[in-house]
Amino acid sequence: MLHKITGGFPAHLTIATRESQLALWQARHVQARLNELYPHLQVNIFGMTTEGDRKLATSLAKIGGKGLFVKELEEALADTRADIAVHSLKDVPMQLPEGFGLGAILVRADPRDALVSNQFKSLAALPKGARVGTSSLRRESQLRAKFPHLTIEPLRGNVNTRLKKLDDGQYDAIILAAAGLKRLEMESRIAAVLSPDEMLPAVGQGALAVECLRARADVLTLLAPLHDDATAACAAAERAFSRALAGSCNVPIGGYAEVTGTHLTLRGYVGAPDGTRHVSARIEGKATEAQALGTALAAELKREGAAGILAALAGA
Repeated sequence: MLHKITGGFPAHLTIATRESQLALWQARHVQARLNELYPHLQVNIFGMTTEGDRKLATSLAKIGGKGLFVKELEEALADTRADIAVHSLKDVPMQLPEGFGLGAILVRADPRDALVSNQFKSLAALPKGARVGTSSLRRESQLRAKFPHLTIEPLRGNVNTRLKKLDDGQYDAIILAAAGLKRLEMESRIAAVLSPDEMLPAVGQGALAVECLRARADVLTLLAPLHDDATAACAAAERAFSRALAGSCNVPIGGYAEVTGTHLTLRGYVGAPDGTRHVSARIEGKATEAQALGTALAAELKREGAAGILAALAGA
């Protein structure tokens, strides 16, 4: 809980986080950044186990989506057990509850997906029937569309659990986020980093978000130096795109924006889980119009066939 000191800044700050190895790394990264900015600020970490962590045997699409990693952290903010929560931005629902907001989006790390395999160095090298593990319908859709000869199998658990399943021979390859492996100093496990042309990333992938209550003006002021405008513009475009398509874990959607100076390019993908139907497109414009670009790209994809794909998924 925050305790006020003169000048309106807090003396103590508590970070709510999941207790996975990667989530704790992310929380400690924010803790370190805050300690650099405010040497006299006491920053504590409050680890929690969320419903998404407790139900690792079931796909996220079937139990409510990635929001299950966020809900209990938000409850800790609401009842003052914590002051901020650190999330992977790709896990943050497109609509936040009333009274909550993202106080900072940090500089984005590598947004790409990574192929991890002990035998094969590229997706193209995987033979017919090779077992590829992934927890993402987005990845599954793109893999099935481009490599229909592969066998895609579900894979959940933390990074170490997934790597162990690979090493135990349950899979020939698995797909993970490159940023997570790099943050955990496991970059040596990456057989190939997949370009956006090979695998369009998830919305927000590689970025960290810090959530707090909108009413906490003191916390928002404290977080402001952590915020990166370029990453935030990319996030705004990607999240607007996903929001306009009612994006969730039940819908295979990829979205990736890049900012160069004042210019923003956004690419989007929507597909059926089996990869038989998919559409993709890109849009360019001013970074200051990020949300409008995301909404416009979603409308274009709907016209090109995404509406039918989404309707079929809704009726499934």
